[in-house]
Amino acid sequence: MLDLFHDGGWAMYPLLVLLIVGVGVAIERLYNLSRSSIDAESFFKGLEKALKDGDPEAAAELCSNTRGPIASVIHAGLLRLERGIDHVEKAIDNSGAVEMAFLERGMVWLSTVANLAPMIGFLGTVSGMINAFQAIKKAGDVEPSMVAGGISEALITTAAGLIVGILIQFCYNFCASRIDKIIADMTEQTANFIDLLIDLLAEREHRGA
Repeated sequence: MLDLFHDGGWAMYPLLVLLIVGVGVAIERLYNLSRSSIDAESFFKGLEKALKDGDPEAAAELCSNTRGPIASVIHAGLLRLERGIDHVEKAIDNSGAVEMAFLERGMVWLSTVANLAPMIGFLGTVSGMINAFQAIKKAGDVEPSMVAGGISEALITTAAGLIVGILIQFCYNFCASRIDKIIADMTEQTANFIDLLIDLLAEREHRGA
């Protein structure tokens, strides 16, 4: 393996750096996204019960004790509960924007690595072919042993660039699908939360009438 790395020439070093960066970011994203994923329906049932029981403090405590953006966004809305539905919706929108930015943090690096790795691999390919033709030019004749090194460098860097690009692209797509799922759950549950508040407010006004 080390022999292949050295035979790949200069392009293998930036590819190694890209691989380390990509894997590091992917591990960090997967860890944080796994912590952000919760059973949204079960969480909302507990929240709904607390609010219907007239205990917003218990609902806020449930949100505080639940990890992930869904609980954080709804908690931000609960903190504005006394100010009315409009303030609750605004707080949810602001908190949701912050949580979405956190979810998507680092994704640009995965995309960059996935795009750069094959390009650097192909650049190494061109460099290897140039070296092969330079060897032919200096010798004035074509000997397999003269061009073998350049062609080997070209093929190794191409393969290495594609491997790094495919691996990191897979990580990017997997993380993106997890983010989409979390955002969809967050949108659904916050809409349910607003509807629940409106229903509870209407029920309270009906009782007071």
